[in-house]
Amino acid sequence: MAFLAAILAIAVTFAMSMFDVAAAAGAAGKPKGPVVYVFGDSMSDVGNNNYLPLSVAKSDYPWYGIDYYTGWPTGRFTNGRTIGDVMSAKFGVPSQPPYLSLYMTDDAILQGVNFASGGAGILNETGIYFVQYLSFDAQIDAYETVKEATKAKIGDAAAEKLANEALFLIGLGSNDYVNNFMRPFMADGIVYTHDEFVVLLTTTLSKQLKRLYSLGARKIVFNGLAPMGCIPSQRVLTGTGKCLTQLNEYVLVFNAAAKKMLDRLNEELPGAHVVFADSYSVVMDLIDHPEKYGFKISTTSCCNVDTTVGGLCLPNAHVCANRKDYVFWDAYHTSDAANQVIADKMFDDLKAIVDGVAPKPSSAPVHATAPAPAPHK
Repeated sequence: MAFLAAILAIAVTFAMSMFDVAAAAGAAGKPKGPVVYVFGDSMSDVGNNNYLPLSVAKSDYPWYGIDYYTGWPTGRFTNGRTIGDVMSAKFGVPSQPPYLSLYMTDDAILQGVNFASGGAGILNETGIYFVQYLSFDAQIDAYETVKEATKAKIGDAAAEKLANEALFLIGLGSNDYVNNFMRPFMADGIVYTHDEFVVLLTTTLSKQLKRLYSLGARKIVFNGLAPMGCIPSQRVLTGTGKCLTQLNEYVLVFNAAAKKMLDRLNEELPGAHVVFADSYSVVMDLIDHPEKYGFKISTTSCCNVDTTVGGLCLPNAHVCANRKDYVFWDAYHTSDAANQVIADKMFDDLKAIVDGVAPKPSSAPVHATAPAPAPHK
């Protein structure tokens, strides 16, 4: 499971339970807001992993969903709404249903789909010990299936127009670090230095985004990684409860490289509007100054599951009394209340992209005083 990245997907994840799926499929009329396709990991997953019988990356049990409007677990890795749920409401559209819940004959595919899968990463080998999940490549395969089904429903020209005008939100990369490169038993952390790993990630991501472009995507938002060294599951590794500095330094290096790669894609691909969303600064401010946003605790999780193994909010967890006091729900994922704050802070830039207005330039944050990361072997 991952905390981010992309937080907007960071980015952003637009989601729904099975009740939501039925409502979306039967809803009449054209959505007021944009058609959105979501690609991501557990920050964005709204139930896809529920349909993967061998997956061990699941949240379909209490206490997940306790503050969702149904009061039941839906496959979201939080106590209530994802960032995407909040964004969807702000756009005036239903949360996008999980891809694996749909038939390709459903009208819901015309209103956006969520492909995110807990455990997924940019690299196919990331998340392998979760057994079954949808990697980013597999999520793109799924979108291609949806695109073909859309053509069958509304014709080639209309399907291409729909894709060109849709918003593609991508929040991946967290698992490539916390569940791959930083794990001593995973090969990538042994074979590559960090500089080499960043090249591998950005080169792979560039090819994946070009493939989406070939399938009609023009408005693409990639959510940069958040300060993952400050999530509870990584703080516990320091022995002091402080942020894992090396991981945050790695994140900053990756974000800067990803931003440069996205800028190149904008130059190479006619009509492309590929945007880097800076979730690092947003989330770090929330962690450093929780009281500014109405929170009391940003260093530990509400579920009190900050351990070196696990980290999910199992049914036997001792959940905090006031869930709105905590930035983090479990050791990896932000709470419903935190997701509201993050969505509020990111929404204006997303709306500008949908409206065809370039958002304020956003560069990947860098800390000039941070030492260069040592090679990771």
